[in-house]
Amino acid sequence: MARVLVVEDDPAILETVAYSLGREGHEVVTAADGLRGLELSREVEPDLIVLDLMLPRMSGSDVFRIVRRERPVPVLMLTALDSEADTVAGLNLGADDYITKPFSMRELMARVAAALRRDRLSREAVAPVGDVLEGGGVRLDTVAHEVRRGGTPVRLRPKEFELLEYLMRHPNQVLSRDRILEEVWGYEFGGGTRTVDVHIRWLREKLESTPSQPLHLQTVRSVGYKFVP
Repeated sequence: MARVLVVEDDPAILETVAYSLGREGHEVVTAADGLRGLELSREVEPDLIVLDLMLPRMSGSDVFRIVRRERPVPVLMLTALDSEADTVAGLNLGADDYITKPFSMRELMARVAAALRRDRLSREAVAPVGDVLEGGGVRLDTVAHEVRRGGTPVRLRPKEFELLEYLMRHPNQVLSRDRILEEVWGYEFGGGTRTVDVHIRWLREKLESTPSQPLHLQTVRSVGYKFVP
């Protein structure tokens, strides 16, 4: 059904999760430390990664950041830490889901299935056709550098265009302000995350029917933003 990479340093948990995923019909690849997990993510290009946060050799958060820079892939995070702050931290990284130990295999399998389903629906909703992204009534042509809403041309500033393209390439995925700032503006940018909020507001004014109640450029409170096709 899908190729799943499991990165977990507890042998018992790793074996149990791999066995359960195999019973569901998935092809399973495993790693017991962060560095090996990163290597395998590049070698096998999994459809989904089950990633522990507390790992030897390289932390799960570092693995996650590098993987997400290289290719879009849904990630379900595992952790023994059970607090609201840790949950928000995991989601701030951009994780698709988050589950705390101990957990039931039935719950984990359900979350894996849901993450894979969301990823499939997202790809169908915003499917790149050549150099064009479409979703939510918006058509973005990366070569012509043109945006249309309902067939009508929309004039965007360069950074507005880059921000919209980045959001549309990650449909239904919660993206933190820090991550957006890093990916769209770059490491060397000296401004704060308020820059992201301002550009989102400008995009809503140009693309949303009711900017104060956006349907597509949505805010996820205390985390960031997501594009909903």
